[in-house]
Amino acid sequence: MRTIIVGSRQSALALTQTGQVIADLEKLSREHGFPFTFEVRKIITKGDRILDVTLSKVGGKGLFVKEIEQAMLDKEIDMAVHSMKDMPSELPEGLMNGAVPRRADPRDCIISVGGVSLAELPQGARVGTSSLRRSSQLAALRPDLVIESIRGNIDSRLRRLESGEYDAILLAAAGLARMGWEDRVSEYLATEICLPAVGQGALGIECREDDSELRSLLALYNDENTSITVKAERTFLGVLNGGCQVPIGAFAVWNTDENSSDVEIVSSQGVVRTLSLTGMVGTPDGKTILKETCTGMDPVALGEEVAKKLIAQGAEKILADVRG
Repeated sequence: MRTIIVGSRQSALALTQTGQVIADLEKLSREHGFPFTFEVRKIITKGDRILDVTLSKVGGKGLFVKEIEQAMLDKEIDMAVHSMKDMPSELPEGLMNGAVPRRADPRDCIISVGGVSLAELPQGARVGTSSLRRSSQLAALRPDLVIESIRGNIDSRLRRLESGEYDAILLAAAGLARMGWEDRVSEYLATEICLPAVGQGALGIECREDDSELRSLLALYNDENTSITVKAERTFLGVLNGGCQVPIGAFAVWNTDENSSDVEIVSSQGVVRTLSLTGMVGTPDGKTILKETCTGMDPVALGEEVAKKLIAQGAEKILADVRG
């Protein structure tokens, strides 16, 4: 019997979603005869330690995974459960995403004092978010709002809202759902209004490339539909060299033929479905929002196409100005 050591951040959300994944993998292990047990090892990342400045000023998404990835490379742990939106577009040599399970709700949502919607927030209301992507799109929708930085775990952000520091905060719907806190949501924001982060709502199960035994189990856990849509989004992110430092969003969906099943991707007669990918790049003040939607079958080609069209519209200058 082999014990799989699972690295996890110490936040309540990270431990909750890690526990949910382990429960799923334990079930798969029993059903398919894998001799595995699982043990969680908590790891503090740099992103968890630095809470007094915005992510864009301290290095972006890799802050939440670097220590975990190093522990994996050092064989101190065997796998890790990440929120896909926290993962850089390129992984270290020797590591890979072994599985992308079925995606949860990809939308952003508002939690506000009094449960009011975005449209109902009073002029000058203070809204907290740690994301340049969210603040850019929010500023474009409601330039009258005062957008302020907020860091910390979901539970600490909710406490700061309750203490009166903010009139509303923006969070990912998936995280609240995994914690069982859907009742706190004041309004879900349609993806057309606030384009999600790359991979938002999806998890990435990272492991070593040479761990063939564990990879065999993770392959059973992978959701192909989610994996392909996330690949399109992450390709888009990679072309633009994006991260938390810049306001970038992307969301891919399947266009399902009315005669196809929900799980089919290609039939013997040819293409059954296509992908649609929408990408955005915005200025931090929300005065310029570039958006492009393309449709195709190859997720890599689609991600590259959307990125190149936004570059042609001036995305690179926006990104260079923000980074500068």
